[in-house]
Amino acid sequence: MKMNVVSLAIAGLMASVSASAFAADTVKIGLLMDMSGNYSDVAGRGSVTAAEMAVADFGGEVLGKKIEVVSADMQNKVDLAVSIANEWFDVGGVDAVMDINNSSAGLAVSKIAAAKDKLVTINISGSTRFTNEDCNANTIHYVYDTEALARSTGTAVVQEGGKKWFFVTVDYTFGHDFEKQTAAAVKAAGGEVIGSVKVPLNAPDYSSYILQAQAANPDVIAFATAGADTSNAIKQASEFGMGQGNQKLAGLLVYDNEIDALGLDIAKGMMLTSSFYWDMNDETRAFSKRYMEKMGKMPNMSQAGVYSSTMHYLKSIAAAGTDKTADVMAMMKKTPINDFFTKNGVIREDGLMVHDLFLFRVKTPEESKGPWDYYSLVRTVPADEAFPPLSESKCPLLKK
Repeated sequence: MKMNVVSLAIAGLMASVSASAFAADTVKIGLLMDMSGNYSDVAGRGSVTAAEMAVADFGGEVLGKKIEVVSADMQNKVDLAVSIANEWFDVGGVDAVMDINNSSAGLAVSKIAAAKDKLVTINISGSTRFTNEDCNANTIHYVYDTEALARSTGTAVVQEGGKKWFFVTVDYTFGHDFEKQTAAAVKAAGGEVIGSVKVPLNAPDYSSYILQAQAANPDVIAFATAGADTSNAIKQASEFGMGQGNQKLAGLLVYDNEIDALGLDIAKGMMLTSSFYWDMNDETRAFSKRYMEKMGKMPNMSQAGVYSSTMHYLKSIAAAGTDKTADVMAMMKKTPINDFFTKNGVIREDGLMVHDLFLFRVKTPEESKGPWDYYSLVRTVPADEAFPPLSESKCPLLKK
């Protein structure tokens, strides 16, 4: 017998109620990752694994509810990320999204989460808009933002003699913000910007952009890019003989994965800033060894951040005695973060997690003692130097 329209509507409602009832007995965590494209190596399956490790280490349950991790390939497409997030929130029972690839998608999903009283934590995307113009009470920016990296790396490279800068910038929100903030840091430190060029995401060939940079004859060619784009751009620049002698190549967002892909012969001497490095101390090494056993590579700062933020979220649910978003967010902001990822980290009123950063120099092949031994610590950048003060935040929550 065929179902009429009313029967179909009732069936759909019952399915929705059933899904909601099931979700009520589960704390469900989602990750919207690029699983096969430009950012799949620096986030992707590795970030999902980090979240799963945190859930397992927590015990798999909180307040008597099972904890579940779900993930989806958002393919670096904003419309796809939005579609998946809406389905997760409306039907799938997802309570929190613990990371979203690329800033444009993250900002869009963050707004949806706020409207639907869900929680979002950003670990891979860097735009400062998350805690400024587009901040909301339901979003946390955890690992880094572009301004913190810009302030740390831009200032240090100018002090090392890199006065004239040229930017090769990926053409979307993340890249635009990164270039603007680094340029400001360079100028404040006494340097100058002599040019820039915008490149599309996932550009297969950087040669024409590299040649424009080369023609400007800068002291520093800075890549405001991420993921495979960074590796490809720096490799091609090296093939053109750039970065030799007094000229420097600066990766403004560089992950261990990119150094591994490039090799120390190409990357040696590069200055970069990171929130985390696997070989900092006994705690970082212990976590990273376990991660390595699962993934076959060391975790980068964003993947370590997914573990840390997921664990902080679960601990805050337990401490609050509820998984209601407002109560959990209040507990997350109230409780300092002290784990292998950071010490004395604090989530501010604008949602920014402020913590120390680390300035590293990439080792030469001769200095490295083996696989993944890539960085030498130059200096620790205190949280109050790395991140701008709360008084400079443009978050509308602070005006209420």
